[in-house]
Amino acid sequence: MTAVPERRRELLDTAAEVFAAQGYNATTVRKIADAAGMLAGSLYYHFDSKESMVDEILSTFLDELWEGYDTVLAAGLGPRETIEALVTESFREIDRHRAAVAIYQKEARHLAAQPRFHYLADSQQKFEKAWLGTLERGVAARVFRDDLDIRLTYRFVRDTVWVAASWYRPGGQHSPDEIARQYLSMVLDGISVRH
Repeated sequence: MTAVPERRRELLDTAAEVFAAQGYNATTVRKIADAAGMLAGSLYYHFDSKESMVDEILSTFLDELWEGYDTVLAAGLGPRETIEALVTESFREIDRHRAAVAIYQKEARHLAAQPRFHYLADSQQKFEKAWLGTLERGVAARVFRDDLDIRLTYRFVRDTVWVAASWYRPGGQHSPDEIARQYLSMVLDGISVRH
């Protein structure tokens, strides 16, 4: 990697942290430049706007997420194994893109209204279809309970997983795979002792 792309990636990492902490609207190019230890004008050498920065942060995260999800969805796994693999892949993405996940959670609905960010709404629909389809397949196969509201179950699992970006820190006590295992145990098997 040459110096410019490497510096660009570092700047995007810094921008992602600022956006995640302060929100898109409250973040200025000056705040990002200050966090990066440079003058605001110098940041324009790499990016034409804060909109371009958040666009690259979110599109990079979603491209990687969908690469992993598409691999899982194409693997021909059973419904439970698909849910397990999607949750595990989600935690790996939180590990790789924690700040981008936080930005996505806070800003996607607002940003998706702008033509440049229409891909956010498209991704959300694709995400919902993948998860709901897997849950429906599991109910039909009698792998998941048929008394569950599928849409409510989807929202619970989605929100339970992605909110972890608010507290997860890479290199912490638990690896992404270990956290996924614990979450899956609670979601799929409950927290009560089996008698």
